[in-house]
Amino acid sequence: MATYVYETIPANSQEQPRRFEVRQKMSDPPLKTDPQTGEPVRRIITGGSGFVTHGASILSMKTRGR
Repeated sequence: MATYVYETIPANSQEQPRRFEVRQKMSDPPLKTDPQTGEPVRRIITGGSGFVTHGASILSMKTRGR
């Protein structure tokens, strides 16, 4: 399951939007309203964390010949 970040869309432009996270399946449709307040929401695109390696890759390491 993935964690998605949502932000409320306040009716008043002076109000600050509230951000919250929701764990959902990738196949689930995005939320349209905040489960707590019923305000409309939009999904926020954030940078993900991928698999990062530092140094030499195991595929590029020298191995002894047989």
